Amino acid sequence: MPEIAVKSLDNRAVGKVDLPEEVFSYPYKEHLIHLAVVALRAAQRAGTHKVKGRHEVRGSGVKPYRQKGTGRSRAGSRRSPLRRGGGVVHGPHPRSHRNKLSRNEKRNALKSALSRKLLEERIMVIDSLELESHKTGAFAARLQDLGVDGKALIVDDHGNRNLMLASRNHPQVKAVDALGVNVYDVVDRGYVLFSESAIGRLSAVLQRRGQRNGSESCPSGSEE
Repeated sequence: MPEIAVKSLDNRAVGKVDLPEEVFSYPYKEHLIHLAVVALRAAQRAGTHKVKGRHEVRGSGVKPYRQKGTGRSRAGSRRSPLRRGGGVVHGPHPRSHRNKLSRNEKRNALKSALSRKLLEERIMVIDSLELESHKTGAFAARLQDLGVDGKALIVDDHGNRNLMLASRNHPQVKAVDALGVNVYDVVDRGYVLFSESAIGRLSAVLQRRGQRNGSESCPSGSEE
């Protein structure tokens, strides 16, 4: 069973925590992670792109000039795609870009990404992420003390108001609830910081199989 040190915000070791092998020793599956990331980003697309076809553009359907004798090419409508201001052929129309992944594929992709981060020693567990202030500068100094440089994902609870306020104005930090962790954020960020309670909540959810009902059936960010 994997084991990881638990630190305080001032980078002092305060203990250790055992991580479930089913989650944090899951084999690395690059193709599965790729599919999950593509599906997540596709689901975020609005899909509102639209052009007008020849039946939608403005213009008369009357033949613009006679068929023969003008010296010009034949034309049957001013709305033809061949003419300026005419309709567009085979253009984009509103649609959903969602790719369907099964619940187990999403769950396993997240486990694979987290296992790889742990293997790279890019996961930290903090005993508590309760901050004294909501100031972004003070929080950034704490991250420097922990040795976190570059982009980081902070995982705790939405009820931690100071953490959410301090992190939202930091250009390289994203704070999410334990049930809001998704594969893209894990792969995109250099470090993942968990509070001790958050890593327990996420691990418990990822170990569940076949559960369809309940508010903690699957991390929300990995559902799309």
